[in-house]
Amino acid sequence: MPLSAKLVVTGLVRPVFVTAPPGDTQRLFIVEKIGRIRILNLTTDTLNPAPFLRLTGLSNGEEQGLLGLAFHPNFANNGLFYVNFTDSTGTTNVRRVKVSADPNVAEPASAQTVFKVPQPFANHNGGWLAFGPDKMLYVGMGDGGSAFDPGNRAQNLNELLGKMLRIDVDGDDFPGDINRNYRIPPTNPFVGKPNARPEIWAYGLRNPWRCCFDRKTGDLYIADVGQAEREEINFQPVHSTGGENYGWRIREGTRSTGLDTVPSGVSLQDPIIEYTHDNGEQAIIGGYVYRGTAIHGLDGTYFFADLTGTVSSFTFDDTHRPIRQSRTSELFPGGIEDINSFGEDAAGELYICVASGEVFRITGTVP
Repeated sequence: MPLSAKLVVTGLVRPVFVTAPPGDTQRLFIVEKIGRIRILNLTTDTLNPAPFLRLTGLSNGEEQGLLGLAFHPNFANNGLFYVNFTDSTGTTNVRRVKVSADPNVAEPASAQTVFKVPQPFANHNGGWLAFGPDKMLYVGMGDGGSAFDPGNRAQNLNELLGKMLRIDVDGDDFPGDINRNYRIPPTNPFVGKPNARPEIWAYGLRNPWRCCFDRKTGDLYIADVGQAEREEINFQPVHSTGGENYGWRIREGTRSTGLDTVPSGVSLQDPIIEYTHDNGEQAIIGGYVYRGTAIHGLDGTYFFADLTGTVSSFTFDDTHRPIRQSRTSELFPGGIEDINSFGEDAAGELYICVASGEVFRITGTVP
């Protein structure tokens, strides 16, 4: 079926993500890198004039700012949501915020730090966070930046950088620490192990900028931005018990970097998709598995992009290596640049964010 990209809003300032609270099919929340969250009314495709939230005191480097948003699974009752941003020192902050009496306006004074992670460099901050099917909060952390992970942090289990973290925000194991307000899930793979942070769910990541849970199966897709030669998508099935090592900086995709060797007794997880920079692509932008109802025949199709403007899709059955299918000419026949995120609304329809200020909805003709 031919697809198209319908422009639904323009005039934004560096939109980097869109999402919606569970069950809220009337609104789409748009994250702007400058520190604002805007609300798009889906019945009219119009923006509310007042922001849902405005944050100040953020760093403003190319890969810094307000980067992620996740609504609590019980948002309809508790009004809690979580943001991921870099503050004026460059430190990654995950904070909990509560909506005000007005459902279209948050209460900034309610903000509470969940955790902070200092960043040694301005790039590779990750920024994605989402609740999994287990109701735990997952947070993608980049390796700390610079190039080739000079601190070898992604393989160091004493570091939170270069990891996928998993925490329980409905409890607090650190009541005396104002900067650690969460519980460690007892099923995390490194709980009780020496020289390892118990928050870690998986490791060996360079910059997991955009990831997703398949809302039907619960499987996790991790798109990890490459260094110099390869981009990759990693797959973690819903039945995983964590602990996967995705290889960075020992390798980039399946290609050895020559910087390190695989430690004895350690196995590396292969990506399900990888591609080189040979055709000019340079930074993968992870997307979502389509589970909406508006487009016939796309159920189970994962969409992703490259920063340079290519859009692709594939289906994956956890058995056969997927085949990448180009979608660029369908969606953007006139070309596009600086795609920097995908997102989905509460009904499972997909959106594409463009750095120049636009958000598009993927559409198609329903038979």
